[in-house]
Amino acid sequence: MAEMDERTECGLALASEMLGPAFGDAIRARIEKDAFCADLARLGMSHSYTDCWSRPGLDRRSRSLLTIGALVGMRQPNELKNHVKIGVANSLSAKEIEEALIQLSTYVGFPAIATAITAAQEALQEIDMLPPEKA
Repeated sequence: MAEMDERTECGLALASEMLGPAFGDAIRARIEKDAFCADLARLGMSHSYTDCWSRPGLDRRSRSLLTIGALVGMRQPNELKNHVKIGVANSLSAKEIEEALIQLSTYVGFPAIATAITAAQEALQEIDMLPPEKA
């Protein structure tokens, strides 16, 4: 069983706060069991959440909007779904996320936005922030 250092624990606590305990438990299990890519999970927790998300200078809400914008531009729908949920945890509303997508459409184009709309809608529905659409 692998041990976690203080930076990884700090990052894991923040990620769990924003994505929920089930997310944190899954990452902790991967690291502690030294599962496939455990070192990458450890690095993600210590760098992304401890070194970047915990810095002074921007609040979490602003960091969420920036991260959502970057993920939309890179067409990363799976990670975007996580960060839409994090954005909600950081006090973004569904309407603000929708406005961010509208703003981004000018800069990333409609194909990227179409992918992002689907991912954002699914994420918001999963956390009961948006009702399921009728077919």
